[in-house]
Amino acid sequence: MTGRIVVGIDGSPSAVAAVEWAADEAARAGAALKIVHVREPWSYQFPVRAGTPAPDSLTVYWRRVLSTAAQWVHANRPTVPVTCALVVGAAAERLTTESEEADELILGSKGLGGLPGMVLGSVGRSVAGRAAGPVIIVRRAGHARHGAVVVGFDGSASSQAALAFALTQARARGARARVVYAWHTPPFTPYGTVYAGAAHEALAEECARIRGLLGPWQDRYPDVRMTGTAVRGHTVPALADASREADLVVVGSPPPGPPGTAFAGSVGQGVLRRARCPVAIVHPRGTAA
Repeated sequence: MTGRIVVGIDGSPSAVAAVEWAADEAARAGAALKIVHVREPWSYQFPVRAGTPAPDSLTVYWRRVLSTAAQWVHANRPTVPVTCALVVGAAAERLTTESEEADELILGSKGLGGLPGMVLGSVGRSVAGRAAGPVIIVRRAGHARHGAVVVGFDGSASSQAALAFALTQARARGARARVVYAWHTPPFTPYGTVYAGAAHEALAEECARIRGLLGPWQDRYPDVRMTGTAVRGHTVPALADASREADLVVVGSPPPGPPGTAFAGSVGQGVLRRARCPVAIVHPRGTAA
């Protein structure tokens, strides 16, 4: 743990929401907050607004945006230490680097290299798949509080990392942790072709296996109320449905690919498109590209 939370901003409304979320995270964790904007070297060719094509003008503009965000934190979360950084480089690479010395990296869901209509821009997708630690994607401010953190779990290494993060979040928030295990009948097996009873038996066996894996986690977090839900079906709709009554949905991410590759976690991408609350993408520390 570094005691630092980093939030990337780009001037979009969802970035404002990300700053608010990050400030709350820092206040709960007793951590410092770093607000970062990455200015890509060629951005002066495409000015933010008419009449400001010069690099110096853009520098002044983004420093003002950073200062405004910091002032909001000072006014609304006065116990949180705040620093700002205006860095130059490729946005995905610089934000991924920032994640290496952060407990969490917070991003807004719009902007960051995205096209209109996309939930997460190309930069955001790249960072979510390559970051050294958890990345939380925030869509909008003013979320209703439900007192629940939802996490997808199947026993894999990435889901173990997600569960650890979810339980830590639940403890910090005084919330319950809802563990969702989604199981669908494998094709071309007796479960899918003989009779429904066999599928129910198989699901019961899988549930017993998952409960066995969850037991030690409950022992480690005795102060967190943890409940489990097993459903037949795909993970994405199960987590999307659970997000309706959650403050945060946590999804494990597979190991990242080489730099420049797309965010490979199909479950993570699906949940980001459909979730009704912020989403945390988590993979084990030490697996960043």
